[in-house]
Amino acid sequence: MALKLGFVIAEFNRDLTYQMELLGEEHAKFLGAEVAEKIMVPGVYDMPLAIKKLCEMDDIDAVVTIGIVIEGATEHDEIVVQHAARKITDLSLEYNKPVTLGIAGPGMSRMEAHERVDYAKRAVEAAVKLLQRL
Repeated sequence: MALKLGFVIAEFNRDLTYQMELLGEEHAKFLGAEVAEKIMVPGVYDMPLAIKKLCEMDDIDAVVTIGIVIEGATEHDEIVVQHAARKITDLSLEYNKPVTLGIAGPGMSRMEAHERVDYAKRAVEAAVKLLQRL
């Protein structure tokens, strides 16, 4: 039986998160996992509620987050990623399910973000490895 993953995908910077989504799905298939559910959210900061919803589903084994946070004129990017990452960890522990960080950023330019779309593959691989090992 294939491992069932849920994806939470940020719409912000969708040109890049779409590439990440495709790479993540492709890598899941390669690893013998299935992307069973996807929830689109406006941005990385908005992910926790969608992650919680997926964690509550009995047929979802792990959740993969997919997002890009590009550096702006303020420290907004750092705040967004710090708070999202902390809550992602909290939800993983609360629901006893892997919730992996496929979020590129903060502190990077659009060009650097483009070079890091493979973070989605890493997050999928981390989810599958955790499920296999725990």
